[in-house]
Amino acid sequence: MAWSKLKQTLESFLSPALCGRVDYRATGYRYLPDKTGLCYIAVDKKNVLQMNDTTGFIRWYRTELEIKNDSNLQIPVSDEELEAVRRDIKGTVPEDRLLIIARNRKLSEHAKELMAAQSSLSKSDFIVVATKFLSASIEESLESKEILLNILALVDRRVGKKRIVNMSEKMKLKHPIVQYFYELRLRTL
Repeated sequence: MAWSKLKQTLESFLSPALCGRVDYRATGYRYLPDKTGLCYIAVDKKNVLQMNDTTGFIRWYRTELEIKNDSNLQIPVSDEELEAVRRDIKGTVPEDRLLIIARNRKLSEHAKELMAAQSSLSKSDFIVVATKFLSASIEESLESKEILLNILALVDRRVGKKRIVNMSEKMKLKHPIVQYFYELRLRTL
């Protein structure tokens, strides 16, 4: 699909409150075959998501340790996860220590997922992911581990107010750029 047609199709799915605010842009280099061009998403005419851009105001993690040490990251721990730690340890450990162990385990898993999502985003082609989004269901895109699929689904008009409000816990586990678009959509409800 040509870029102009893809852009038009993606913009037709934008939430009415975000029409004119969110813009999909692409640059191409006709005479430089080794340059693939840039694809990015702009909000209010400001580049918010540029593939592999570390200079923006959104936090891009370079290592898993950065994710683990991020004080803004809140990881909820469920009772089932606490029970799993209790079974694994098989001993008398104070309850507060169990919570720390369970949170650290979950944080490690989450860090690996975030790093994998970031690296696939920097290697991925916007057009390929956008085409995948157009052929997949909204539920698949929202539950996906791909950052760009999450963003495209969050700004989609088919995601209603009730679903957006009910997603707050899931959004805590997403990448900061996905959280940014979630907050943007939440503010426009």
